[in-house]
Amino acid sequence: MAYKIPFISLATDAKRSKVDTILGEIRKLFERGDFILGSKVEEFEHAFANYCGVGHAVGVNSGLDAILLSLRVLGVGPGDEVITAPNSYLATAAAIALTGARPVFADVRLDFNLDPAEVEKRITSRTKAVIGVHLTGFPCEMEELSKICRARGIALLEDAAQAVGARFYRKKAGALGDIGCFSLHPLKNLHVWGDGGVITTNSAEIAKGLREQRNHGLVSRDVSDFFSYNSRLDSVQAIVALESLLEVDSVASVRRLNAEVYFDRLAKWVKLPSKGTSEVQPVFHVFQIRTEKRDRLKAFLESKGIETKIHYPVPIHLQPAANYLGYKAGDFPVCERLAGEILSLPVREGLSLEDLHEVCDAVDSFFSLSPSLAQSNTLPREQTV
Repeated sequence: MAYKIPFISLATDAKRSKVDTILGEIRKLFERGDFILGSKVEEFEHAFANYCGVGHAVGVNSGLDAILLSLRVLGVGPGDEVITAPNSYLATAAAIALTGARPVFADVRLDFNLDPAEVEKRITSRTKAVIGVHLTGFPCEMEELSKICRARGIALLEDAAQAVGARFYRKKAGALGDIGCFSLHPLKNLHVWGDGGVITTNSAEIAKGLREQRNHGLVSRDVSDFFSYNSRLDSVQAIVALESLLEVDSVASVRRLNAEVYFDRLAKWVKLPSKGTSEVQPVFHVFQIRTEKRDRLKAFLESKGIETKIHYPVPIHLQPAANYLGYKAGDFPVCERLAGEILSLPVREGLSLEDLHEVCDAVDSFFSLSPSLAQSNTLPREQTV
């Protein structure tokens, strides 16, 4: 159906203003002919590394490949275990499984991110890495995760697919662990016109390994040290990414302002995400509210022409693809509770103030029909960041 207020709108005025510049650069690319790992890919890698405050960035084909190749360069493989969150997009666990390692899940807190105490319980002699997922664009508790991983010699990766530009104390997402993994999917705040990904690290050795991992294991034009993937960010997408990078902070600023409208108006009806603090700054890739009446509210908003999403209704450990891992309903109670309550409201750039208030008016209308549906928005103190 055609929504009055769609959740997604890729053709914004800001993006339209970039089209002629991008097409002009693509025409120059055609004349140069450096379509694969060309000068624009290198330019984007340098620009993104500088943006994140790290030494190196490596462009790849997708966010999944960013995680997969990062695990491979760390030597993760059959017999190993990698701990991550069960409420992420399934690509996080899929990347682990595709190395031959076993995905091991740990429950999350009510801020949607990994609970470090639960991670610590699941570490074994086979644990090679932990992947913290900055879900919705809100940074994980990386200080606690870092302490746990450093004490045991375990690598710490960031799945920062939704969190470009998010800050945890003085550092940006991508500079908080040993390796940061980003998606450049068209729905992300930093995006390309197709699939793409990028990996960040401060290790020159890891960066060198990643460049080989993404390109058939080649160490020169004619010599491959090991069989590997073709997972290169192509030059056309790098051109788009460079233009997108110029706008990524303004996109986050607009989303924070949009989120403020929801914080101001919805607190009496639903449980709200954390605003963050002066030290922890989210980017609101997604704005998730919580209510036990989620399905009814979603249907009501849809009847008013307002599109919403659920990120994500089926946790990874309950996906058919994960049956072989042996998990069952009830294994991760916080994650499973959240999966039944979360609802993502439109928060994208391009929404007008009138749009945002129309969403809030509709939520008001839904709960006002039955005041008993209202719930407190206060999260338990120990669950907040």
